[in-house]
Amino acid sequence: MTGTADTAGQESRVMDFSDDEVIIGLEIHCQLDTLTKLFCGCSTDYRDDGPNTHVCPICLGLPGSLPRVNRKAIEYALRVAKALNCTIVEESEFARKNYFYPDLNKGFQITQYDRPLAVKGYLDIEGDDGEKRVRITRVHVEEDPGRLVHKGGADRAKYTLVDYNRAGIPLIEIVTEPDIRSPKEARKFLNKLRATLEYLGVFDSEKEGSLRVDANISIQPRGWFDREGKGKADRGRAEVKNISSYKGVEKALTFEVTRQKNALRRGQRLGTETRHFVETRGVTTSSRSKEMEQEYRYFPEPDLRPLRVCAWADEIVLPELPDARKVRFIKDYSFSPTHAATVTGDWRVAEFYDNLPINLRTQAATATWVADTLLGELNYRDMNISNVPSEHFCQIIMELKEGTITEKSGVEVLRHMLDQIKETGNCEAPNNYIEKEGLKIISLKGSATAQNSASGSLTIEENPILKAAREVVGEQPQAVADFAAGKKEAFNFLVGQVMKKTRGRAKPADVNQVLSAILGKEG
Repeated sequence: MTGTADTAGQESRVMDFSDDEVIIGLEIHCQLDTLTKLFCGCSTDYRDDGPNTHVCPICLGLPGSLPRVNRKAIEYALRVAKALNCTIVEESEFARKNYFYPDLNKGFQITQYDRPLAVKGYLDIEGDDGEKRVRITRVHVEEDPGRLVHKGGADRAKYTLVDYNRAGIPLIEIVTEPDIRSPKEARKFLNKLRATLEYLGVFDSEKEGSLRVDANISIQPRGWFDREGKGKADRGRAEVKNISSYKGVEKALTFEVTRQKNALRRGQRLGTETRHFVETRGVTTSSRSKEMEQEYRYFPEPDLRPLRVCAWADEIVLPELPDARKVRFIKDYSFSPTHAATVTGDWRVAEFYDNLPINLRTQAATATWVADTLLGELNYRDMNISNVPSEHFCQIIMELKEGTITEKSGVEVLRHMLDQIKETGNCEAPNNYIEKEGLKIISLKGSATAQNSASGSLTIEENPILKAAREVVGEQPQAVADFAAGKKEAFNFLVGQVMKKTRGRAKPADVNQVLSAILGKEG
């Protein structure tokens, strides 16, 4: 919180503000993609159903009901802990976290406190200054609370309804050490974590509300915090609650960095507070002073036995994870490191590529098309790669590989295909569209057009490239004059105009040849 001006000593420290650094730690809540809730048999597939239709006495916390742990949820949590290089705790236990809020139907949340499932892990990311290791403090299991529905908007709601369909959904909370040094690094960490969870098959990022982030952030003098976790928080920190998207995390933290730096420049004191991210405005607003752990009155859950799962964890075999797949793509498919990181960063994209025919997988052009062209077009349309028929995509790549269409025409075919899918859910075969629109490459090969080496004359017949070149030369006298005056960029302009007239179907080399011949003759 902001307050009055600080002491002279702090003011002098603020003057040396340029040497300060951003300290960020994250608490990530991820819904586990199980069929039933954590402590009862209610279905977790509630999103298209009416409110309070996936509830029972257990997840409503009615008197006399007793919880029973979902075995699959614990298995999923163990997968995550192993993938994050954590140590599984010999004996973990559930606890009651007591706080009173309308979405918490029991008046407490069943979670894990001082004896979590796993501790002391790490996840490597590409940080601002190269490869970086972000330490994981703990991974623990807990139940999701219900959901508040504000009628009229959160700020000006006339009344609020409570939907307990979400109450009891299994969550894992992943807590990092404050090792992150920028909002950009925070987003990179979350992207890497999301990919890891999806590779494990325990998490569906497409489900609304499946991931929420609390971010702790402060501005401290450089060297205040060391890798051993030693330091003194003399400037306070803010906890930004319930950020629900990866982009939102970066936006919220960027705003918060600016807010805290400006406050320090003005000599204001920053306390320890909880703030709320208003995504529509891209700002954080003060919510309340930060709660301390003792305020939650934790005590062991009396209705659940401790968990002893170390032996079970040893038996769990993890699938190929993003880093391993990246190495394999570089080795087997000759990917560049950049393209490998892009394609393997999303499990669905990596699976799509791995399922392409082997003769296409090993082509550098295919990697470029998937990593750059296809993903770019999908992002523009807010579409998922699961919407793309792989056989149709392969047709486009084969046409490019065989040289029957140009890159530009290939992009046109791809855009047409994606637009059809987005509008109707189906699309015509790319080969049909290529034939219908006349997108096959036109060239000088096989035509009776050539430059007579003896006379220097150019024979022009019904070739589209020659026809287009003649038209452009006639339409662009100034560019022709500029070229004659020695301006090389004028020739490039004329080439572009010919390519435009041929709808990108001509090979640039052929266009260059024809224009050079025409301009040379006319000169």
